[in-house]
Amino acid sequence: MHTVVERELELRLILSPERAVPVPARLAYRTDDPYAVHITFHINSDHPVYWTFARELLVEGVFRPCGHGDVRVWPTKTDGHSVVLMALSSPDGDALLEAPAAQVSAWLERTLRVVPPGSESEQLGIDDALDQLLAR
Repeated sequence: MHTVVERELELRLILSPERAVPVPARLAYRTDDPYAVHITFHINSDHPVYWTFARELLVEGVFRPCGHGDVRVWPTKTDGHSVVLMALSSPDGDALLEAPAAQVSAWLERTLRVVPPGSESEQLGIDDALDQLLAR
């Protein structure tokens, strides 16, 4: 039985320093994929856009800049509000998204209660599988 922790929220796609558009999104965390977070963006297209990256990256990115390459995350303030910025880069293009830090943090706390940091491998049943293999 797997647990899913989801949260709908509105992100802002930063188009320029003066311009941003709202983007409905869903954060999802699944215990059967315990190291990853999944974000679905509903942009003006036929199909939503999916991104998956390490939960650890988002947890750290709430507090300090982290990541390199395709996914970078860092905290900042916008108009006096704490936000988390996510820079996503793919062959299809780049996006800079802004998320409300309080909502992201509250959702991450829920995922950390379900699967505490360091216990991810237990969710995968690797230890049980190894025990069975070695018992033969």
